Amino acid sequence: MNTYRKNATIVGILYILGTVFGILSAIFTQPVANAQDYSAVVTSNENRVIIGAFFILMMGLVLAMVPVVLFPILKKVNEVLALGYVVFRGALETVTYLGTTACWLLLVPFAQGYAETSNASAFQNLAASLQQVGGGIDIIRIIVFGLGALMLYSMLYTSNLVPRWISVWGFIAILPDLATAFLDVFGLMDASMSGGTFFLSFPIFLQEMVMAVWLIIKGFNLSAINSEAA
Repeated sequence: MNTYRKNATIVGILYILGTVFGILSAIFTQPVANAQDYSAVVTSNENRVIIGAFFILMMGLVLAMVPVVLFPILKKVNEVLALGYVVFRGALETVTYLGTTACWLLLVPFAQGYAETSNASAFQNLAASLQQVGGGIDIIRIIVFGLGALMLYSMLYTSNLVPRWISVWGFIAILPDLATAFLDVFGLMDASMSGGTFFLSFPIFLQEMVMAVWLIIKGFNLSAINSEAA
């Protein structure tokens, strides 16, 4: 049972670290993403782009560890859903983070190359294309994240490993976050930059932080673990 307590603490810390890295990545990349002249902004902020990409990568790697640490416990609840959670949030979501990181890092050598040829307009088009690719990856990540979250909260709810109000909150909070992807697909919102996106994603952000703190302080419901093992 001590192992499960450690798992809960590790998961809580990973959630918090992932969120910190996510906030830092936004701080470094958003000014560049919102730029009108990519050529000038990227050329003068190369270190900012590289650091922002690094934080995106770290966020993806940290969050990929969450389903791995949870799997020994969740498989006692529902092994199929536990495997699905690992696939969606441990593998597929990590691939999207790698794709986003690559899009950002490619801006730097391309900016340097086009600066040497004084062809700023060509780089502007290329940078805009990379940003569109990154936006498409963001949509995929939101969907993958949402489906993985639904798997997680269904297992937590049925097992009562954490208080059910946390699981219900997760179910409700993930729906507006998923909605941002579909609003983006239909051109009603830019899921990568819109202030409305932050508003719709804030409930799941807050829920994850509350759950992280709960896991660090309280851990999992040991009676629920005993029941599932039995």
